[in-house]
Amino acid sequence: MLILNLWGIKMKKHNDLKKQKKLKFNINKLILNFIIPIFIILMVFSLIKICTWYRENKASKQVLQEISNSIEVFEDEDVEQNKEEKYKINFEELKNINNEVVAWLKVNNTKIEYPVVKAKNNDYYLKYSFDKTYNEAGWIFADYKNKFNGEDKNIVIYGHNRKDGSMFGSLKDTLNEIWFNDDDNRNIVFITEQEVSTYRVFSIYQIKKEDYYIKTDFKDNEFKKFIETLKKRSIKEFDEEISESSHILTLSTCGNNNKYRTVLHAVKVGEEI
Repeated sequence: MLILNLWGIKMKKHNDLKKQKKLKFNINKLILNFIIPIFIILMVFSLIKICTWYRENKASKQVLQEISNSIEVFEDEDVEQNKEEKYKINFEELKNINNEVVAWLKVNNTKIEYPVVKAKNNDYYLKYSFDKTYNEAGWIFADYKNKFNGEDKNIVIYGHNRKDGSMFGSLKDTLNEIWFNDDDNRNIVFITEQEVSTYRVFSIYQIKKEDYYIKTDFKDNEFKKFIETLKKRSIKEFDEEISESSHILTLSTCGNNNKYRTVLHAVKVGEEI
């Protein structure tokens, strides 16, 4: 009898162990059946995103190549010891590609050298290229509220922060001491059909997403307070004089999954202070 009881206990343990192994096997099988499809989906999604990214970058480069035919860059020979690059922009040719072009922007020692467009809203060129084809790289565009009639106190320009440095992907370089301590870098070239302008950087910083610095219209005394605020935000104190009659240029791009903005402000040179 004792032997039968011991045998029964042994068989019960054996069966329990067998059930545990089977349960563990089923759980592992379930996990694998769940994880593998998810992994495959994620891998396919990532490959699609990578292929799309490369395709859109290639398309943007092709557009830039077409645009380059409308731009002539030459050196000013008037001052031999201090030669400067000059730009001749054929806006008529650019408008044959995109009739919404309003300016040309160049920031020294960055990859920022683009024609600027302006739509009826601030959404369109987030996902459309200069030739108006769909492209998540978007394009460099001005705030729709800007008029480009000489009355804009603050011309605001936006662009995506692309990982390859295209569009406004290199705007963050302006936060580096090597960049902003070079006096030549602080001259921003901005050309419209009406005039060729130089703007001098007076503030650069990063800030959480907000609407304050993209304000374009100001009431009495608002502009003075606005400029004071922008100067206080700057990571470096630039010795640039700005009056209530001045006009400024603002460049803005996003970062950290759209949580903050990299911002540069520059004042138009040659105006009465």
